[in-house]
Amino acid sequence: MTSRYPDRSRNPRPPDAAQRRTIGDEALNAEQRAADLEALGDVDVLVIGGGVTGVGTALDAATRGLRVVLVEAHDLAFGTSRWSSKLVHGGLRYLASGRVGVARESAVERHILMTRTAPHLIRTLPQVVPLLPGVRHRALIRAGFLAGDALRIGARTPAYVLPPARRVDAAATRALIPAVRTDGLKGAYVAHDGQLVDDARLVVTMARTAAERGAVVLTRVRAGDVSGTSATLTDTLTGSSLTIKAKAVVNATGVWAGEVDPSMRLRPSRGTHLVLDAAALGQPGGALTVPVHGSINRFVFALPQQLGRVYVGLTDEDAPGPVPDEPHPTEPEIDFLLATINTALERQLTRADVRGAYAGLRPLIDGGAGHTADLSRRHAVVESPRGVITVVGGKLTTYRRMAEDAVDAAVRLRGLIAGRCRTRDVPLIGAPTHPASTSIRGLPAPLVARYGAAARTVVAAATVADPLENIAEGLDVTRAEIEFAVTHEGALDVDDVLHRRTRIGLVADDADRARPAVERIVHG
Repeated sequence: MTSRYPDRSRNPRPPDAAQRRTIGDEALNAEQRAADLEALGDVDVLVIGGGVTGVGTALDAATRGLRVVLVEAHDLAFGTSRWSSKLVHGGLRYLASGRVGVARESAVERHILMTRTAPHLIRTLPQVVPLLPGVRHRALIRAGFLAGDALRIGARTPAYVLPPARRVDAAATRALIPAVRTDGLKGAYVAHDGQLVDDARLVVTMARTAAERGAVVLTRVRAGDVSGTSATLTDTLTGSSLTIKAKAVVNATGVWAGEVDPSMRLRPSRGTHLVLDAAALGQPGGALTVPVHGSINRFVFALPQQLGRVYVGLTDEDAPGPVPDEPHPTEPEIDFLLATINTALERQLTRADVRGAYAGLRPLIDGGAGHTADLSRRHAVVESPRGVITVVGGKLTTYRRMAEDAVDAAVRLRGLIAGRCRTRDVPLIGAPTHPASTSIRGLPAPLVARYGAAARTVVAAATVADPLENIAEGLDVTRAEIEFAVTHEGALDVDDVLHRRTRIGLVADDADRARPAVERIVHG
């Protein structure tokens, strides 16, 4: 391939990215992207994939003093990382199937996220299992909640962060879940877990933190001809290409891992969610949790979310065949979710209540025959015959441990000179202990929920008129946030803003109302 970029093979050590960035200097935008492409040279670690595992790996490597470049063919959080339930969970469901190690790891990583690295992006969420006629395995559910408490205590998560599980009466159940069925209601079991304000926001915030620590983060750059020491990078905006050399190449492409490393055998499963107005469930204050009939470790949740929505999910279905850029829910999955959640509701939800729907693919390691719900959620780090280090499996909650294991493998296998893992104690931008954090006094609550102690920076950086005005009626996303997505968060077009920097695009009507104003800001 022909490159329009200069040949830098004679300059194997480009200016260290860490020299270009300091705390508070972490902007990702079109200008920084062009400068980084121009300056690319040989690196210690090339990370392929801009989801939660990839950006976590880039952050881990950068904080160890390694020169790291991350490339993503589309946009940050383009794939599975934006299609989750937004839960930072302690692995309760894994206890029911005997996966104690996975459950313990989840509880530890939840603790790190909620108390050290990203407390500003996570809130405590009550999970409510109503005690209704027909709810089976009540003793098992109660025992599971108590075991979840043991995991919380083992992870040293204080009760003021995640209160202990308890049983509540019918009145307290209705206060948490106003739409719950009242006929035969005997109260509920209530446990607590963590919930992200948004999964894509976690990824973007982490990418900015990685850039602040010296990593080069490049979207719309596709990696091809990948080996253990090099890859051909193609700028999908211009068609220009170059070859980059790296001491280690980490494949963190999730369900696309087999396209980078053909030796990987994955069995993706599809998880589908429905998007409803929170008013349809009476503005719930907790997550309605309904056991799936015939299963002891599967539930359907109705999860209160930002922008006045509730997400109902999720399914766990085999998804064979080619991996699409954007998976879609199936009609039977939509019917299943409505039918299951309706068993616990006073008013039955219908298709008319569904404002939107989305589906994501889990990158499960192929474990042979059986239902995908029974496959392990444990991650793996493997080296291919071509020397590519692939990290795959796992789940959003344990991304940090996955990244740590991937970088540990790169250091060990390639003899890299690096410090120990530090990401247990590295606060993401906006966390209270981040050096650039400022006062949030007087700022809109939704803005603070999405940016934490970096919210004032969003407003201070704004040049648009009326920066705190909502982008459209009924949507509490401000004009300043739209501009910030372009100037600091790497959004390159309107879809990046609507679908990944904000989640306005999950409801088509919302996207249609917001698009004109977003276009004016994005295009100046």
